[in-house]
Amino acid sequence: MSGRTHLLTAGAFAIGTSGYIVSGVLPAVSRELDVTHATAGQLLTAFAIAYAVSSPLLAALTGRWERRTLLVAALAVSAVGNLAAALAPNYPLLLAARVVSALGAAVYTPGAVLVATVLSPPEHRGRAVALVFGGLTFSLVLGVPAGNLLGEPLGYQGVFGLIAAVTALAAVAVRLGLPTVDAPPAVGLRERFAPAADRRVVMVLALTVLACLSVFAVFNYIAPLLTATAHVEGLAVSLLLVAYGVGGAFGNWAGGRLSDRFDTRKLLVAIFGSFTVVLATLPLTMTTVVGAAVALFVWGALTWSANPPIQSWLIELAPANSGLLLSLNASAIYLGVGLSGVLGGLVISWVGLLPLAPIAASLAVVALVLLVFALRPAQDPKALVVTSPAPGSLAKQWK
Repeated sequence: MSGRTHLLTAGAFAIGTSGYIVSGVLPAVSRELDVTHATAGQLLTAFAIAYAVSSPLLAALTGRWERRTLLVAALAVSAVGNLAAALAPNYPLLLAARVVSALGAAVYTPGAVLVATVLSPPEHRGRAVALVFGGLTFSLVLGVPAGNLLGEPLGYQGVFGLIAAVTALAAVAVRLGLPTVDAPPAVGLRERFAPAADRRVVMVLALTVLACLSVFAVFNYIAPLLTATAHVEGLAVSLLLVAYGVGGAFGNWAGGRLSDRFDTRKLLVAIFGSFTVVLATLPLTMTTVVGAAVALFVWGALTWSANPPIQSWLIELAPANSGLLLSLNASAIYLGVGLSGVLGGLVISWVGLLPLAPIAASLAVVALVLLVFALRPAQDPKALVVTSPAPGSLAKQWK
């Protein structure tokens, strides 16, 4: 991958840290603004829902923007939102600042993925997607723990100020280091949203929501779950979460390379099948520190390995409108994240903590079934359409 793709990864790291940082500074927000932990946690929910709602809308509104300009503007909006969070003197203003940050993130992540695939040869598309998403995984490995450590000496305002500075630097780097990338050809609003009606696109987005819902319903409560199963707390929990983050980084890297070598859909069946088994058995495999470290590494690797093949598959389904589909998928991710806290809380209140992982795994089973149905080709001969023909030939695909 070229240095230009690494610049996109740096921007994704800044965006990812901005999104996930609330879990690291939650104690500081609760203490300094005198709100409960549950109230402070709604900052993550507000970010996720704002991201989910705005991503496809902003993708349509900015469809004719030159891509480098779009990415710089997205990073600038995120930096402004984080700066506003650093200056926010009360909870309502902090909540509003998080929504502004989400608007920038909602444009940047799918835009960066699309630009990375444009700047890379087709045979390395999966690796390019994985590299951009690597910035998000490293924000889990480095950004969130750093926010937790800095929350005490700097306070939540200092942490958000630091993120604003990092995001602004990323905007400058993208502006100076990337070439101009033309916007895709102009299409009407109806044509732009037409691929979203494809049965397979709907199923892919649905399985993304279900997968994220099952993952984060458990991950949100992983600290008390580790205490209940492996009898650890404090620093030990933080170190075990690093194992999950390292696994996620490895899985993202491996998923990118595997999606360049194998059929993305069959690869996803293997990933989702393995992921479901690992998730369902977490209460059994996390009974010791060593077992928990191994289980979290494998779980993180399988979770994050699904991103590159899913993104590549969506690009294959509608190359001309791939920017919109990537935005819809980003919305699906954050919709699952936003709903996961509610689901996890309901399950814990009704049946307790230990059944949470097996119940969440049942959602992964539903996602796996959707994936299998999405693999079935359309039976209508009229669905055979011509797309993206190579010079002198006709390239056909089932729509």
